[in-house]
Amino acid sequence: MRLQWCLIAAFFLSGFTIATSLKLEECEVCITYITKFSETLSSDEKSSHLKIEEKFKDFCRSSKGKDNRFCYYVGGLEESATGILNEMSKPMSWGVPPEKVCEKLKKRDAQICELRYEKQIDLNNVDLKKLKVRDLKKILNDWDETCDDCLEKGDYIKRIETLKPQYVRGEL
Repeated sequence: MRLQWCLIAAFFLSGFTIATSLKLEECEVCITYITKFSETLSSDEKSSHLKIEEKFKDFCRSSKGKDNRFCYYVGGLEESATGILNEMSKPMSWGVPPEKVCEKLKKRDAQICELRYEKQIDLNNVDLKKLKVRDLKKILNDWDETCDDCLEKGDYIKRIETLKPQYVRGEL
């Protein structure tokens, strides 16, 4: 009888931990970035937390936007103020899924899960004239392009229209 109660309790506790796992919407940048990063690792690198840390720092060098901010929070950048990189690398070396790794990181620094990716603008269907200059500048910045001669909104629109074939795939 006692064994039965222990099995029932274990069943409910295991169900509870599965239910409390982070979802992608709750910790979008962390889960996405760690998943993307782990796909670049070889099986040899995945087994050593020191190799994971080294590769993560290399991976963070090319990060931008929210990914860069995530790297800063975790300690993957040289200018990072804190370093909780081992909180990420050790569980990853044990084969813990990204959702659980991010859950552990969230306990150490809640800001990590507050990061959200900005909504992408569908350039095939959007009317550029209705966008704000800030959004037009962001489009150019995302493409690593500049518009030094742009003074008015129309100038930004012309620049985007000329660069659009290079960067936008699909029906134009």
